[in-house]
Amino acid sequence: MNDIALQLKGYRLTTAEILYHMPDHPGILQSFIWQTLDIAPDFPVIRRFLDYWCESIEATLHSVRVANVSIVKPSEFRAVGHQLVLH
Repeated sequence: MNDIALQLKGYRLTTAEILYHMPDHPGILQSFIWQTLDIAPDFPVIRRFLDYWCESIEATLHSVRVANVSIVKPSEFRAVGHQLVLH
């Protein structure tokens, strides 16, 4: 499914900032930023990614901060009545 179709189904641009402990140096925190389309407030896409992280990656999660914004809403579409063309 393309991005516009997902957005019309309620998906929103979601950014996750993941802080994790480096496997070789547990006292050092590393930051990972990831953006995807996801559905608030459950965030199933990010939850699947974090489940994968916990199962497959040695780095231990410290914290996850999530922010999202709606890019396109069905109510924002409207017909344009006039068009102005310059050259």
